Amino acid sequence: MASFPVINLEQLEGGERSTVMEALHDACANWGFFELLNHGISHELLDKVERLTKDHYKKCMEERFREFASKTLRDGSMVDVDNLDWESTFYLRHLPTSNMSEIPDLSDEYRETMKEFALRLEELAEQLLDLLCENLGLEKGYLKKAFSGSKGPTFGTKVSNYPPCPKPKLIKGLRAHTDAGGLILLFQDDKVSGLQLLKDGEWVDVPPMHHSIVINLGDQIEVITNGKYKSVMHRVLAQPDGTRMSIASFYNPGSDAVIYPAATLLEEAEKQSEVYPKFVFEDYMKLYAVQKFQAKEPRFETMKTMKIADAQSIAT
Repeated sequence: MASFPVINLEQLEGGERSTVMEALHDACANWGFFELLNHGISHELLDKVERLTKDHYKKCMEERFREFASKTLRDGSMVDVDNLDWESTFYLRHLPTSNMSEIPDLSDEYRETMKEFALRLEELAEQLLDLLCENLGLEKGYLKKAFSGSKGPTFGTKVSNYPPCPKPKLIKGLRAHTDAGGLILLFQDDKVSGLQLLKDGEWVDVPPMHHSIVINLGDQIEVITNGKYKSVMHRVLAQPDGTRMSIASFYNPGSDAVIYPAATLLEEAEKQSEVYPKFVFEDYMKLYAVQKFQAKEPRFETMKTMKIADAQSIAT
């Protein structure tokens, strides 16, 4: 099997641009994941985000997780391990409006640092979307526009810690799933591993690399690209030693954005038969909320049967 794709964005500016673009296309078409180096976010900012995130977990969340873990392990056979994730999380919303001021226990320094980090990630996401457009032969800005809806895209961050698990063979850190949205940008621990993706029927480790940003594609990218690029199943293994930090930011369509395959990516035969559905993103998310840990294909089939109320809002 080929090695996990690592892309150096700095090389886009030199004579290796075509090679980098080919590698990016291959990663999107055949992996659904890739790791970015020299992505434009300073190492100083990444180090600060990591330090403050780990400090916040120790001060504000570790004890709560220990209580959860103790109860879970004490209850033993009464716990449904197939519906359990060994993680401690909180969520930040950036777009269309921020909830940063509403999250308790965050220091002022942490809030301001995460605001700056979110801005840098938003810029990186939009840069990547345009690179995808270039590789697909779509007009620059097409994917961002497709995500926009009436209020622009939605953008938020899931801040997670995966503490040591005494029964890692029994309990998953995070169960296998594809991501529902658009583009996911992950800043992960560079010492404690655990993230895996499913490729060709085998689970493959996503290597922890210092100061990298891991990118994976969500279901909406698969629909808009008519399957040229695909979302893939991934999971987090619980580890017996070390706490793994994971900061995943989701650049998603707006809630009322209408999602459908780009016309230029449809083959003539496909224009007559619907391969991927057309739907309102919010409707897809309602379905995903109850089917997150199931295969994506039945979700797509279900969405084909749903009617969109405002037919005039659908571009054809």
